[in-house]
Amino acid sequence: MRNFEKPTRSVVVSAQAMAATSHPSSTLAAINILQAGGNAMDAAIAACAVQCVVEPGSTGIGGDCFALYAPKGGDQVIAYNGSGRTPAALTVDWFEERGFTEVPRCSPSSVTIPGAVDAWTRLHADHGRLPLADVLAPAIAFAEHGYAISPRTHYDWAKEEALLAADEHAARILLIDGRTPRIGELHRQPELAETLKRIVREGRDGFYRGPVAEDMVTRLRELGGLHTLEDFAAAKGEYVTPITTDFRGYTIHECPPNGQGIIALMILNILSHFEAKGAPDDIDRVHIELEATRLAYAARDTWLADPSKVDVPIEEMLSDEMAKRLAGMIDLKKAITDLPPFELPVHRDTVYITVVDSERNAVSFINSVFYTFGSCIVAPKSGVVLHNRGQSFSLQRGHLNMIAPGKRPLHTIIPGMVTKNGRTEMSFGVMGGYYQAMGHAHLISKVLDYGMDMQDAIDLPRLVPASGFTPKIETEQTVPAATIAELKARGFQIVPTEEPIGGAQVIRIDWENGTLTGASESRKDGIALGI
Repeated sequence: MRNFEKPTRSVVVSAQAMAATSHPSSTLAAINILQAGGNAMDAAIAACAVQCVVEPGSTGIGGDCFALYAPKGGDQVIAYNGSGRTPAALTVDWFEERGFTEVPRCSPSSVTIPGAVDAWTRLHADHGRLPLADVLAPAIAFAEHGYAISPRTHYDWAKEEALLAADEHAARILLIDGRTPRIGELHRQPELAETLKRIVREGRDGFYRGPVAEDMVTRLRELGGLHTLEDFAAAKGEYVTPITTDFRGYTIHECPPNGQGIIALMILNILSHFEAKGAPDDIDRVHIELEATRLAYAARDTWLADPSKVDVPIEEMLSDEMAKRLAGMIDLKKAITDLPPFELPVHRDTVYITVVDSERNAVSFINSVFYTFGSCIVAPKSGVVLHNRGQSFSLQRGHLNMIAPGKRPLHTIIPGMVTKNGRTEMSFGVMGGYYQAMGHAHLISKVLDYGMDMQDAIDLPRLVPASGFTPKIETEQTVPAATIAELKARGFQIVPTEEPIGGAQVIRIDWENGTLTGASESRKDGIALGI
């Protein structure tokens, strides 16, 4: 039970249907679609499209998408990988010839072919109910007539003002008189509105062929990119088989690699070898979760890549033998110092959406441009903000995740689903770039191990490993001083984070009472709503 004297929010409960997103307009759009006769897939796509307009730093049609879908609330979960590939002409040689040791962010070489629109149109055609025109109408209206800037959206937008100002088209479309739109100020994106209308008329071809594709390719090639119209025309996502692990009697479902859902499962597998004792924020438990994350992240940066191009050892990574071996490396007296090195940005921008409808169809849906405003490259006629997902590639020869033609990068965005006894129990996701795998495991453990209220679990102070070889941990300001002091005593290096870590949404189905319970991230602007 929530402590009502604390300045937080309650979980949301309803009987018919529910949506949870990180922006109020997005959640309301989902609810309106449900009330108009749409199902959970219609609502999720509508909500995502709205956020591509009103929260353009976090997501956009120039990004990628992953989804999990549980029809009728069963346990036969369907997964879709909507991540894009590199241009056919882009090789590691290209970077070496120019002296690059990593993929530059604000360059066309960081732009893989966006997969989101392909994912939306395929998922809508296969699982939606309403016409696509109805589903995208709310987003088109916001782009055409304007939307008010919300506080967290402004906060993220302002950090990228200089980069947006450096691109003439980004400056014209995304800034007002050369500055970030202020909280409460109206902003419009008429070019994006026309692009969304074209997608309504022409489906995926309205994005991947014709004027919109030509606009994106022209802009990328002007900046030195190797993208072609053929690259865009060939873009295609795919249905994939979810990967799972059992945790405390529940089955946790994630999309398989190239996404990092497998790393969330690895963390849970390690945690399953420890008894959940004491309070949820007990120092020993915090220590275990941090070390489990560091161990799993080291595995990720060694093995995670596009399985269509290289052999990713999925079974070995999820084996109990692996979990036992990694769990055995954790020493509660001191931090591990002999891990392989990895360096991570704390988190990046993404939107996660979950919807459950009256038929208990459950959708776990995530869409991202990676960094805030992605590459900060904007196609001038179509208004498409292009992501920088190619930055997740390695330029190290021989690495499984080495950049190569037509290859998908290691991906951070991961939707999650929980089932038990043939039924969907929970649809959830945690935004925040590389934090997401830890965020998934942290949320699931707090709810299933400790029986925490979902909103309370989301609101807990967050910590995240920032380095593998050195036990450097980034912490939010709300982490108790006593916890920080004890972590330091155990050898962890504490660095205060510059911004809030991640964001989560979750809906849980109560089959006995026939109701839904939802929670939404307090670090974001969004809400959960039910009908």
